Amino acid sequence: METAIEVNNLKKSFPGIEAVNDVSFNVKKGEIFGLIGPVGAGKTTILRILSGIMMPFLGNVKVLGLELPKYAEEIKHDIGYMAQGFSLYDDLTVQENIYFFSRIHLIDKAALLFRLPPLLEMTRLGPFTKRLARNLSGGMKQKLALICALVHRPRLLILDEPTTGVDPVSRREFWNILRDIVSEGVTILLSTPYMDEAEWCGRIGLLSHGNLFSCDSPNNLKKEFNAIVIEVTPATDYDIFIKVFKTIEGIKDIQVFGKKYHIILRDETHLNEIRSKLENIAQLRRMLPSIEDIFVSKIRQ
Repeated sequence: METAIEVNNLKKSFPGIEAVNDVSFNVKKGEIFGLIGPVGAGKTTILRILSGIMMPFLGNVKVLGLELPKYAEEIKHDIGYMAQGFSLYDDLTVQENIYFFSRIHLIDKAALLFRLPPLLEMTRLGPFTKRLARNLSGGMKQKLALICALVHRPRLLILDEPTTGVDPVSRREFWNILRDIVSEGVTILLSTPYMDEAEWCGRIGLLSHGNLFSCDSPNNLKKEFNAIVIEVTPATDYDIFIKVFKTIEGIKDIQVFGKKYHIILRDETHLNEIRSKLENIAQLRRMLPSIEDIFVSKIRQ
C-alpha cells in the first residue's frame, strides 16, 4: 500500500527541551494512524511539522509525496488540520464559520452548497446552523471544527487530540464519523492521550518524552506483549490485601485502575501462587493486556 506520510529520523528542539527525538514512522494511504501518549510526549509538535506550519526541524519528511519543508505551502491545499482545542470563532454561527473557512480555501458558493449537506448530515449539525459557536456543546464544537477541516475535501486529515474534553457518547459518535471518512479514501493522522482510543486505529505509535518506542497495530502489540495480565478486585480490608500482596513474587508490574489492580506477571510460573494467596481476599480474572498496560509497562522498562 502506498504511503501518505514518511517520517525518518525527525528531530525538533526548543530551548532546553528535546520535543521530538529521532522519530521514524509511516502512515499508509486510507488508514487511521494514532499517535498515543500523555501531555508533553511530542504529539502536537509532530503534527504541526507534518501539516507544514512548524519549522525548522531535522530529518526527512514526506507528506503526500512532497518533501517538507520545501513544499510546505503546496501540501496545505491537500490537508485538513484540526488544532488542539476549539479554534473557530465563538461569535459566528455554525454556518458562518463554515462559510468563512470555505472562502479561505477559495471554494465557490455553488461547490459549497453541493458539499455542505452531506457534512451536516454526517455530523448531525443540520438543525444548528444558526446557533452561535459559543453555545454549542463540546462534542458539537468538535464536529463543527471537523466540517471546517473537511470542507475543501483534503486527501489527508490531521487531528490534534480531537476528543479531549468531549463526553464519552460524543467521543464514540466522533470516531464513527472518522471511520466513515476513511471509508471514502481519506487518510487520518491523529493524536490522543486516551489509550482506549488506540483500539479504533489501524496502527498506532506510542510516544513518551519525544521518543517513539512502539509502532504497530493494537492487536499485534497485544500479541507481542510477553507477559500475563491478571485483574484483581480486592474483596476484603485494604490493609490485609496489601500485606498478603507484598508476599507474592514474580510480579513484573502493578497498575492501579480505580479500585482494581492489573498485575503483570513475567510468565505462568507464579500464577498458581497468586491464585492461592489471593483467591479468598480478592476476585481474580485473567485478561488480555490493554494498550494502557502495554504503554505503562514499556515506559517503566
